[in-house]
Amino acid sequence: MSASEKRRDRERAQRHQLIITAARELAEAEGWEAMTTRRLAERVEYSQPVLYSHFSGKDAIVRAVAIDGFGELAADLRRARLASPEPPQTLRAVCRAYLEFAAQRPALYQAMFVMPTDVKFAHAETPPPLRAAFDEFVSCYRPDNTQRELAAEVIWSAVHGIATLSGSGRIPPDSQEERLDFLVNQLADTSG
Repeated sequence: MSASEKRRDRERAQRHQLIITAARELAEAEGWEAMTTRRLAERVEYSQPVLYSHFSGKDAIVRAVAIDGFGELAADLRRARLASPEPPQTLRAVCRAYLEFAAQRPALYQAMFVMPTDVKFAHAETPPPLRAAFDEFVSCYRPDNTQRELAAEVIWSAVHGIATLSGSGRIPPDSQEERLDFLVNQLADTSG
């Protein structure tokens, strides 16, 4: 590959990431309904055809934002898990980091879990960042626990429910720690 081809590839990757970042910023500021390809093209100062050379449309952009979000979520969960290496504090720390992620990045969380995308969960085609986030929950359980993946699915489902209900105002935020304590006490068994 020539130097000019490498530069072109690097510039294309930078444009691609710029579009993802701008879409996310626009959604965080004004909501996903405000994020149109036309507004996004204006924001990144590229024509719509350039935008479409990277993404087939809004759904593809939301998918890319979601996958980036899973990478960020995995990093946050990993930091939390490594900072609290003793069970059940490990599980509690990961769950708290998850809830904080959802509360601090509502539009990103919406792209990851609420908006329709073709991102496959628990599948051979699951994107690595999504699998990495899930594996942080799995890692909260001892390796000899034969149901650790099942436990991780249940805990993730429960924490997602708390995040969604809290984010929509359907359950009061002042009981968050109590919910977290209850959840962890019920599901933190790390024996086999």
